[in-house]
Amino acid sequence: MIRVLVGILVFVINKVYANRPYPRFYVLETVARVPYFSYLSVLHFYETLGFWRKADWLKIHFAESWNELHHLLIMESLGGSKFWGDRILAKTTALIYYWVIAALYVMSPASAYHFMELVEEHAYASYNKFLQAEAEYLKTQPAPAVAVQYYRDGDLYMFDEFQTAHPAAERRPQVDTLYDVFVAIRDDEMEHVKTMVACQQPEAQQALLSPHAPTLTTEDAATLR
Repeated sequence: MIRVLVGILVFVINKVYANRPYPRFYVLETVARVPYFSYLSVLHFYETLGFWRKADWLKIHFAESWNELHHLLIMESLGGSKFWGDRILAKTTALIYYWVIAALYVMSPASAYHFMELVEEHAYASYNKFLQAEAEYLKTQPAPAVAVQYYRDGDLYMFDEFQTAHPAAERRPQVDTLYDVFVAIRDDEMEHVKTMVACQQPEAQQALLSPHAPTLTTEDAATLR
């Protein structure tokens, strides 16, 4: 089922948007945010019912959705959302995937994380192919203001928070040109892949902490989780 869901998404993006890169990335980023919303909704639901609490995962998944939001804002600034048909397709697909992934996360969190691992791997490959094909042109274009604010000039706490494979403040992308921006977005997608893989590990509930997590006593850690 996971591969069917990913396959449908990849087919739409690859075939319908074969020669329209910015609308293609707009649709991809609109849908890519949705599973993180699903994870957050279910985690909040569990906490509300008193089943268990996972504060670090709430932070990580919100930071992931925040990162995808800025990818989306960048694509909008490049004109990816101008056509109403693209907006309808992206939002309709996102709505469907929200409920599908929420139900899947309740039944099998590892499967829901594997779904996102595959989506982010596809996103990485798509951006990497685009960079190779359009490098010369992209290097002549300025970086959008929203990208500069997110990657360099703004509060970078949330940028650090989704990258569980790195210590906080370790990664600082260059954002001088549009090429730099797409390199940063591509590399973000691989960081999402790493986090999704980490979430699937058997010891993840105890071991996976946010990059900014303080060193806690065993008693404090048990309370937060």
